[in-house]
Amino acid sequence: MKKIIPDIKPKEGFGHISFGITTDSLTRILGEPEEVESFDDDGAFKTTILNYWDMGISAFFEGVETEGLSCLETDITESTLYGHKVFEMNEEEIVALMYEHGFEVAETELDEDGERRVSYDDALIDFFFLDGELVAVNWGVLVNEKGEIEEM
Repeated sequence: MKKIIPDIKPKEGFGHISFGITTDSLTRILGEPEEVESFDDDGAFKTTILNYWDMGISAFFEGVETEGLSCLETDITESTLYGHKVFEMNEEEIVALMYEHGFEVAETELDEDGERRVSYDDALIDFFFLDGELVAVNWGVLVNEKGEIEEM
């Protein structure tokens, strides 16, 4: 098992973990997950989620024929985004950072539990805030039925 480099890379991956890899490749990197969830949409896309709760990572795999890593979610407080410790930033600072890198907010939503989501469709990334504090980041890529990354 390799040490995690918690560097969020939109449309690329997380540190040395790249989008598009298989579940076997990820388990070679991170070890066995604490929990595995599987969903099958009647022969359409299959989704498998490997949850590494102790590490603060959830990895989503999608596809029909083969599943490729399509999405990651983390709450690792040491995570960086464009060289900045993102969990030490407030919403305004994150919006400014994303804008600086060419991305604009597509949507914001406040759910009934008070969690606020700030989404960037062009970067395929969501930031989740609770009481003004960042609690999770979810980002990914689009994959085809073979689990291969689609062109962005």
